[in-house]
Amino acid sequence: MTTSAELIELSERRSAHNYHPLPIVIHEARGAWVTDVEGKRYLDFLSGYSSLNFGHGNPKILEAAQRQLQQLTLTSRAFYHDQFAAFCSGLGDLTGKDMILPMNTGAEAVETAIKVARKWGYEVKGVERDQANIIVMEDNFHGRTTTIVSFSTDPDAHDGFGPYTPGFSVVKYGSIEAVREAVDSNTVAVLVEPIQGEAGVLVPPDGYLTQLRELCTAENILMIADEIQSGLGRTGKTFACDHEGVVPDIYVLGKALGGGVVPVSAIAADSDVLGVIKPGQHGSTFGGNPLACAVANAVIEILNTGEYQDRAARLGEVLHARLAELVGDGVVTVRGRGLWAGVDIDPSLATGREVSKALMSRGVLAKDTHGSTIRLAPPITISEEDLLWAVDQLAETIASFRR
Repeated sequence: MTTSAELIELSERRSAHNYHPLPIVIHEARGAWVTDVEGKRYLDFLSGYSSLNFGHGNPKILEAAQRQLQQLTLTSRAFYHDQFAAFCSGLGDLTGKDMILPMNTGAEAVETAIKVARKWGYEVKGVERDQANIIVMEDNFHGRTTTIVSFSTDPDAHDGFGPYTPGFSVVKYGSIEAVREAVDSNTVAVLVEPIQGEAGVLVPPDGYLTQLRELCTAENILMIADEIQSGLGRTGKTFACDHEGVVPDIYVLGKALGGGVVPVSAIAADSDVLGVIKPGQHGSTFGGNPLACAVANAVIEILNTGEYQDRAARLGEVLHARLAELVGDGVVTVRGRGLWAGVDIDPSLATGREVSKALMSRGVLAKDTHGSTIRLAPPITISEEDLLWAVDQLAETIASFRR
């Protein structure tokens, strides 16, 4: 049997070093648990950055994928296929929007929203051609395409990839005044994560999304909500915007929409926005393919029951209550909502990576971001017993650094 060490060495030697994985080689997974090539089990507390909200190997999702694999996997959008209408209708109903534009990855969905907003600005709002401006937030993470990194404030994502795409104004996250000051006659949209995941699960002040919605309406600006990580049950609601009863003009969706099986993304908007896109102006060979639609249809059916949203809300209360007990004992602060938390470790004790590696040795998989912050996002299928066990491991890990 090839060992983990051998597989890691080969991977490091033959692949680009665009990631810095923890030293584990996963072989199989089910529910909230994964198993490495040596047979050791770990509790997954990252869920593929919220791609696995419904657990590894969810039976309903796998059944849909396996059934579709035997039928039809790709036609390209040159033709209709029998899963497409159900996907567009189902996701449209889930979001309350008229139309869907499917793609594959989250970054593609963000790029799609940017293109649609600009075209809407020119054709509907009347902005002068090539002058459209989109307001974005500091510490954002929307992907790593050349356009998206142009407005990133993360040096790792941004630096060294110029020349950069113009047309973006960066403002402070959570400040409605900063957004208001940035609006001008060429502003076509505000792009916002309702909760900033990569930045450390940053939750904006209460009322911020409501004020943003009101401002966008008053100024005839599109509100674009990137719910790729925060949406589809993760925070205890279908969408994180739901916590304030806010409906954006464009939802940007991905990750969990593919059920952890295939990459599926989409934007959802009403026809007065998405109607600006005409044949040949935007697309993808694999976007909205039969396999992706069949998997996403299963995900939509799961979400329509409300079971996972309720479960994330209930277990989220358990998670945050237990994490709050660690504040002052090696934890500086805890943020988040539902089954999603950013935990700031006292930097004098350890870095986030050191804590993540120590957690891994105790059988829990999490990942660091920005120094001494770790992100926790277990599958919504996790049991309360396993959830509490994992936080106990975190508590013991932090205690070990204090000794």
